[in-house]
Amino acid sequence: MSELWDNMGPQLWPAFWVTLQLTFWSALGALIWGIALAGMRVSPVPVMRGFATTYVNIVRNTPLTLIILFCAIGLSYNLGVTFSSTLKTNNFWLAVVGFIAYTATFVCETLRSGFNTVPIGQAEAARSLGLSFTQVFGRIVLPQALRAVIGPLGSVLIALTKNTTIASAIGVAEASLLMKSEIETYSDQLFLIFGIIAVGFMIITLTEGAVFGYLAKRFGVKR
Repeated sequence: MSELWDNMGPQLWPAFWVTLQLTFWSALGALIWGIALAGMRVSPVPVMRGFATTYVNIVRNTPLTLIILFCAIGLSYNLGVTFSSTLKTNNFWLAVVGFIAYTATFVCETLRSGFNTVPIGQAEAARSLGLSFTQVFGRIVLPQALRAVIGPLGSVLIALTKNTTIASAIGVAEASLLMKSEIETYSDQLFLIFGIIAVGFMIITLTEGAVFGYLAKRFGVKR
């Protein structure tokens, strides 16, 4: 065990730091893109509603592994999309793009459920005062919907954190890739290696759950 820890221990923080970075940037992008999709889904413009509905239904039902591989192979190798001159950094950002594209669909649907908590009379009153759809959405509906779905958005973030393990499929050096490499070297200590990585993910996800639980109680809409 000491030999395993001497080899694996120094690599744990760098690996989980990559996991945290993947989670942060993907969550930020997914929130922005998810809000845009949610706005399009309730938009009065049929083309925008059709695009958002089609996008959400297709991407949400596509395996995430395929999306990540498409970003690595389709975007990078076939279309030449690059974010960095180094393969390691480029694959990191390609994985982030894949996570954003996928997770945004769940953010969108979560927000749509939050829209139902906003009394329709508020939107009608705003429109009667001459506010545009964008103004009604951004100033009245969205802020209340976000407060109503803080808890569910926390669940989406936790799912995203666990989904970052798929980034190892394109060589991103996050926690699950470290686990795979250590298992190849110390196959007789499989359960110990798995337990160490699992504890790391538990610490991250339980912290996220506690933070969003507090935010839901502190800022959630009380009706």
